[in-house]
Amino acid sequence: MTTFNPDRAIFLQMADRLCDEIISGTYAEGDRVPSVRDYAVSLQVNTNTAVKTYEFLSRDGIIYNKRGVGYYVSDGAKQKIMNERKEDFFNNALPEFFRQMKLLNISIDEVCEQYKARTEKTN
Repeated sequence: MTTFNPDRAIFLQMADRLCDEIISGTYAEGDRVPSVRDYAVSLQVNTNTAVKTYEFLSRDGIIYNKRGVGYYVSDGAKQKIMNERKEDFFNNALPEFFRQMKLLNISIDEVCEQYKARTEKTN
């Protein structure tokens, strides 16, 4: 069962998930994504919530609808998602990260060491 954060709209969390799948290569540009109904069933949500998700992503240019056939990943979607997320990271997450570093007296060298240790574990 999928767990959703109660502090954020479910359709936005579903959009993030589908974007994650595009970034990771599960769906490439031009690939068909699951139908609205299939996506709703797989995440155990109301079909209307999935419709809202797909409409949101379609308005943002991430996916497009081929009438009667289904939704597909738009050309340039992966790069668009990555650009938007990088901008969000630099404008929101990173300033808070730096604030915490300063509060906790953590040096950039310590952060680099942690980064290196954690990335070596995943390789």
